[in-house]
Amino acid sequence: MRGRILPPAALFVAVAAALAAGPSQDTGRWRRLYFYERLDSSLVINDFKFVNAQHGIAAGFLLEKNDKIKPTALISDDGGLHWTLTPLKEVPISLFFLDDKRGWMVGDKSLWQSEDGGHAWRKISSLDDVERVHFVNDQHGWAVGEQKKVYESTDGGKQWTEVPAAAQPESTPERTVYNWIDFAGSRVGIITGWNQPPPKGGVPEWMSPSSQRNRRETPRVSIFLQTKDGGKTWDATTGSLFGHVTCVRLSLSGFGLGVIEFSDSFDWPSEVFRIDWSTGQSERVFRAKNQLITDVALPPSSAAYIAGIEKQDRLSDSPVPGKLKVWRSDDLASWQPMEVDYRATAHKAMISAVDERNIWVATDTGMILKLATAK
Repeated sequence: MRGRILPPAALFVAVAAALAAGPSQDTGRWRRLYFYERLDSSLVINDFKFVNAQHGIAAGFLLEKNDKIKPTALISDDGGLHWTLTPLKEVPISLFFLDDKRGWMVGDKSLWQSEDGGHAWRKISSLDDVERVHFVNDQHGWAVGEQKKVYESTDGGKQWTEVPAAAQPESTPERTVYNWIDFAGSRVGIITGWNQPPPKGGVPEWMSPSSQRNRRETPRVSIFLQTKDGGKTWDATTGSLFGHVTCVRLSLSGFGLGVIEFSDSFDWPSEVFRIDWSTGQSERVFRAKNQLITDVALPPSSAAYIAGIEKQDRLSDSPVPGKLKVWRSDDLASWQPMEVDYRATAHKAMISAVDERNIWVATDTGMILKLATAK
């Protein structure tokens, strides 16, 4: 494995350089709008997006008592006050919307497109190895996924070609995944990925869970592909990093926030980093014991938000959900915990922000909350 071991901040500095050139008194509270409460099934939300102040969609599946899975979308047209369950033909992995009508859904076997805000979907491609897509207009987009693959489309997602730059970093394809893509506008973009080293001695982790909890965190190859010209060229940055990047969101203001998650043996479940791609500066802005951050939001002209869960144990795949936690910051230096409905628990939290007054959080356990600010 090539490359020296970099602390998280140092690696983010390298990425930011490649792209470059007072606390609020009213944090509000998170009010529950919806919760799937049935005894014969449960709702698992995989991804979540509000495309404007009124229209939102959550995508996942219903898990019934007989372990039967029913792909399902949850749709609201009144800001989240009411939701309608809509069946899907495939289990959705992730969502991307270009505007309030045009959207793409990555399924477990295919790529789907909607032209009515997610009410109806049609299959447009048989891509079955991708995690996420991003489009800069209705024709030009990219898909990232397993086997070290990044694809590009110029016809709205019907046809895809491989991006050569994705194969250049030295890592084993079968153990490398590109998991995230985001753009600031139409020109500056970032793709993240990592290579998972094989288990020591060839023993899978599930066969020795107790030793896995006590094992020291080991670095893995992290990969960043960056573009400053709308995807015409991609530059790769690699290095050994403790943990792996699970989320990066870029702002048109010249910075972004990234999340790194660590293994069960690490002192902190996760860390959040500020990436300033306009100046080349980078720094860690948040970490806390027993707090696993799973998503970040940068609403236009507003504070930043991070959401996650309070871990009850050190197991990354614990079946017990943790209490939902949300923090707010006006300066990315001090973070204020927010009041959250006490019934909200999750393994994963997802934020969708339209503007400073329209921000929602969904949990993978079937709950949706909205930020309610004081008048």
